[in-house]
Parts: sequence; structure tokens; C-alpha cells
Amino acid sequence: MLRSNAMATDQTNSADVLIAPVPGPGALRHRLEEAILGDIASGRLAPGTALPPSRTLADALGISRWVVTEAYGHLVGKGVLEARTGSATRVAAVAPVADGGAGRATAGPGRASPRLERAPERATHDLAPGVPDLRHVPRDAWLRAAREALAEATNQDLGAQPPAGHPAARAAVATHLRRSRIVSGPDDAVVLTRGAADGMSRIAAALAAAGHTHLLVEDPSWAALRDVAAAAGLTPVPVPVNDAGISPARLRAEAARTGARAALLTPAHQFPLGAALPDERRAVLLDWAREVDGLLIEDDYDAEFRYDRRPVPALQGLDPDRVLLLGSTSKTLAPAFGIGWMVVPQRWRAPVLDVSVRRGPAPGPATLDQLTLARFVGDGAYARYLRAARTRYARRRAALLDALDRELPGARIGGIAAGMHVTVDLAGVRAGADGVDAADVVREGAARDVALVDVRRYQAAPSARSTVLVVGYGNLADARLPEAIRSLRAAVEAAGAG
Repeated sequence: MLRSNAMATDQTNSADVLIAPVPGPGALRHRLEEAILGDIASGRLAPGTALPPSRTLADALGISRWVVTEAYGHLVGKGVLEARTGSATRVAAVAPVADGGAGRATAGPGRASPRLERAPERATHDLAPGVPDLRHVPRDAWLRAAREALAEATNQDLGAQPPAGHPAARAAVATHLRRSRIVSGPDDAVVLTRGAADGMSRIAAALAAAGHTHLLVEDPSWAALRDVAAAAGLTPVPVPVNDAGISPARLRAEAARTGARAALLTPAHQFPLGAALPDERRAVLLDWAREVDGLLIEDDYDAEFRYDRRPVPALQGLDPDRVLLLGSTSKTLAPAFGIGWMVVPQRWRAPVLDVSVRRGPAPGPATLDQLTLARFVGDGAYARYLRAARTRYARRRAALLDALDRELPGARIGGIAAGMHVTVDLAGVRAGADGVDAADVVREGAARDVALVDVRRYQAAPSARSTVLVVGYGNLADARLPEAIRSLRAAVEAAGAG
């Protein structure tokens, strides 16, 4: 919440305030964002008000400047705040609003701003990771599959939804995964979900019900799945990742220390550092799972996209009894489809289905969406789309690397030739006497309509300083790629000069 130290002379231009994070559990950055949103909603931060500089607020609160910079940058990306080069970060003139206090912004003290009917626009130069090419979503093929699925649906299909999903959709997904990911298991091993986070929520709840208390997680890793596991009652235990993926020795050590018998991994393409887990590490992790009667949860988020060779087969295929695979269409088609799946080991199917049943009569995606997916996959449209996407992303990645080499010749690029992102280490870039901090580059990028992400967003305990960006190219328009990297260079130069 906002604490005023001295009343500003003009609230629409500046504020001499201390914004304290909302108390309670959760990441400090998220709680700081909630505090800012709440103060905007109450009118205490009016449109146009300048927020304290990130360094000033961090010093006043005794927290990392990175936390403040990330909170500001995230709210800039959502359209709640505005950032311009050479100017303070300010409350947007008309900010997005949502029902309830913390999500609402005002157009002045006591006056609600107009509701925006459309989602906030993404940055012109979208270098954020995790989003596929939204311009190439196969709309026509999906609509055709939807019409055919609805026309052929029986009366029984339109009735109650099975907890694990419609059998035709489960069979279609199973067939696709056996062919493309070398997954092993019968059709009824597949459970359809609303996405990877939904699947993680179900297995985490089943683990907690079975007496598990801790979950080993890669560090850094996708924070959303860690948060979902924590919400289900599991304590995430970070395990360091290096250029070859998660360290089996450190995993064993943390498992012995905490009693953890389950781990969440991204073996095909580690997020965000981009490694593929070598065969020898895979074997060690599977041995550990067998020794402790444990479970490996494989997040197969973008494993369909490998450009220098065939995709690495799923870890699940090596031991279907010890590995549960998570997947979805969020990184292949678009997040809006809201369809995911799990391939569940035999011993965990009943507990996972029990969780699904307790969540209500329709725990998964709508039956018609499932039938559409079954048709879309069964007719080969999904495989054709994936082939085209691989070609498009491989070409874009090559162009991105060329542009980075030209504009930021001292940068070190990390990650295998796969997926939709690379890491960019700016430590070798001469951008100022003290080098450049990734959080400052993110802020300068937002001022130039460039979406960027500091690797610290994905660290369980963010480091005091970072020079690494996670740069996505999935949703970057090819025609805008050169300009986007020139804007990134300008952001690096401005951050180094600040």
C-alpha cells in the first residue's frame, strides 16, 4: 500500500511516496505490483503521477532494485504504467481495469476509467519468451475441424464430460505423442487438461494427498508451475541448472536434505537457459526416481521445435512408470486454445482422476474443443502446422542470431537450436564503465516499445545483479526483426549510460 512521506504539490505530475508491498505470502515482486495496482484503484496514484525512481524505492524499502524494476516493467507491459526515455515511470493516462480492487485503475480520484473491451496490445517489438507466432495460428484449419467435429458429434458426446477427457481426443493425443515424442503408454494414460498449469495443479494436489511435502524444481525455471505446486501444498526446492541442464548430484543432495521424492524438469529444452539434458544425466535421474519410489514430472513445453536435428525423445518413453509428461497447445498454437494433456503413470491415474472429479463436472477443456482437437490432429492438420512452424522459427532464429552478432557483437548467446527463445548475456558488451544490468535494459526497452525479460524473473531467489536477458522470437514479426534488435541495442546503450 502507499505511504505518503510528504504531500506532492501536484499529484498528477509527481508523488513523494513510499509504496510498500502488500503483506502476506507470495513473491515480493507480485506483492509490490498488487500494492501499486491497489493505489491506482483507490485514486491515491492518479493518472500521470510519477512513481519513485526504482533505486529510490528499493533503497527506502530495503529490497533489491531488481524487484522494483521488474514490477514497474511488468506493469508497463500491461499498460498500467508508462515509461519514456529520459522521463519518470508514470501511471498511464487510461490504464486497463479489472473487476475488484487490485485490478482497477482510475481516471482521477473517485472516477472509474472506461473499461477496455480488448486485451492490452503486446509490444511492437515482442522479444518476450513463451509466446508462439500469433500471426500464423491455423484459424481456417481449426474452424474446419470444429465444423466437422460438431456435425459428427453424437447426442452422447454432447452430454456429461468424462473427467479424463473424451476418449476420441485422448486417443488422438496419444497417437500423436507416440509418433512425435516417442511417448509410451495406452490411450487411457492421457488426461486432458486446460493447460500445463492445470495439469501441474492436479498432479501436485495428488502428490500432496499422498503425503509428499516437497517438489524439486530447476533454478531458474518457469515460475508459474512452481507457484501452482506451492498453492497445492508442496514446497518448491530449487536445484541449480548449468549448460547441461539440471545437476543430478545437486538434485540428490537436495532430495536427501528435504525428503523430496518428486521433481519438475524440462529435459528436452530447459527453460530458460536452453540446455538439452544429456543421456547420462537422464539415466541418473531415472535411477534416483526408482531408488526413492519417486516421480519425475516432464514439462514438454516446446519440444516439437528442434532445428539442428530431430527432437529429443521424451524422457517419459524411457520409464513410463516414473515419468509424468505435461504438454499443451499454448506454445505450439496459442495460449487462447486452453487445451493441454498429461500422460500419467499407472499408479497415479486414480489419484489424478480423483482430483479431477473433485473439481467439478467439467474439469477439462470443453468437449467440443476436445472433439475439434481430435479432428485437427487426426486429419494431419496439426502435424502439417508443426512442420511449417519449425521451418519458420528456424529461419527467424538464424536471422535473430545474425542481427545480434551485428548490433551487439560482445554478447554471448546461449541455448540449443530449439524452441522460441535464446539467452543473451550482455557481460561482454561495452555499455558503460560499470557494465549493464539486465533490469535497466528491460526498463529502457519498455520505453522503446520493446518487450524484454531479465533472467532473474525465473530465479527462485533472484541474484543481486544480472547481465542475462531471455529473448524470445516466437511472436516477433520477421519484417520488424532488424528494427527490434536495433532498439535492443539502443536500450543496452541507454542502460549503460544511466
